[in-house]
Amino acid sequence: MDAVKWDAVIVGGGAAGLSAGVVLARAQYATLVVDGGAPRNGPAEHMHGYLTRDGMAPREFLATGRSELAKYGGELVRASVAGARRASDGTFELELGDGRTLRTRAVLVATGLTDELPDIPGLAERWASEVHHCPHCHGYEVKGQDIALIGSEMGAVSKHLAALLRRYSKSVTFCVNGVELSDVERQRLTDYGVRLVDAGVKRVVEGADTPVAIELDNGETVGCEAIFVAPRPVPHDSVLTALGAAKDPVSGFVAVDPQGATDVPGVWAAGNVVNPRAQVIASAGAGTTAAIGMSAWLLEQELGGAN
Repeated sequence: MDAVKWDAVIVGGGAAGLSAGVVLARAQYATLVVDGGAPRNGPAEHMHGYLTRDGMAPREFLATGRSELAKYGGELVRASVAGARRASDGTFELELGDGRTLRTRAVLVATGLTDELPDIPGLAERWASEVHHCPHCHGYEVKGQDIALIGSEMGAVSKHLAALLRRYSKSVTFCVNGVELSDVERQRLTDYGVRLVDAGVKRVVEGADTPVAIELDNGETVGCEAIFVAPRPVPHDSVLTALGAAKDPVSGFVAVDPQGATDVPGVWAAGNVVNPRAQVIASAGAGTTAAIGMSAWLLEQELGGAN
């Protein structure tokens, strides 16, 4: 594989990467997907919001995507990318974790992100079971239940979630946990039916009369059936930064145009690595869009080379 010069190497084999791979493989480009095997939604049993695929298990979704990639001649390798650089001839060299080097004309990075949870004992252990982060993904499944939200360093998102969760249940408790709330914000939330608890969160435990409970540092315990929290999204963008892609100064994520192109010619990005709010269906769409842009760019290079 070291000597192969690919038309497109896609780093990341989730919804965005596999969707892009299928598009490029169908367009008859030599396409390789490099997948580290750690999808963001891997711990979840089901995914939602994807038309015709609602409730599908993420592992089943990915297995189906890999089969479709292979059907059209795309290839997949299980590996991580340890380094990336632009070669003197304008192509890209990607060094895999096992020491192999790939050469490619274009790169799409679809490596996703890590949801960094607050350092609260008992929280991570219940991630994707009793603890969730996205009401649009999991709110319907807990509608009508006793829901608690734990405030995090993502203060603005925490406040938004506190109100949004009220759409799913009449029993929503916002454990503020240090999030700054103005008097106006407090009034709006309480008027909307959200109960505010100002004490800090000590830990998450099994409830005495509920599936889960939140112990506060004032000795109070908030029993509930589901917990939501706003994690800090940490993008897996080391390949993009190694290739010199610029970041948006406001979001801190690598900047891309509507087609997913970075400011580095030949380098694209799609999915959660550049858009933390993208659900599976949006990531898949972004991968498809980026692949079409890559196809046009690769074709233009070939036309230019023929002159």
